[in-house]
Order: sequence, then structure tokens, then C-alpha cells
Amino acid sequence: MIEAGDGLKPWSRLTDDERGALQAAYQAELDKEPPTCSLETKVERFARWLATQGVAFSMDDVNAKR
Repeated sequence: MIEAGDGLKPWSRLTDDERGALQAAYQAELDKEPPTCSLETKVERFARWLATQGVAFSMDDVNAKR
């Protein structure tokens, strides 16, 4: 996964509005990807895209409490 130490802002430090905006923006990219049932693949794709937006995301963020 892409770590926050790579100069990226951790997902956990984003506001709910920032997260929502990123998730909405990601939908256009998601629509271009082949479907998958693999959670690991979904997280890897989302993390890779978020890195291009300056945000770090990992499997730990999936179940993290806000």
C-alpha cells in the first residue's frame, strides 16, 4: 500500500467532506476498471488513485473508526 510517509496526507486526517468529494471523483475512474469482488484489489486501486490526489490509503483505513 501507499504510505503517508511518502509525502501524502493520511486518509484518516481528511474531513468527511474531503473524503466524500474524493470518493465521488473516484467513481469516474472506478467505472473504467473491470469489476472485481476482491477487497484487496479494490483497496489497492483506490489507494493508487488517491496517491495521485496526494492522499495515502491502506487496508487499515477500511475498518478504522472515525
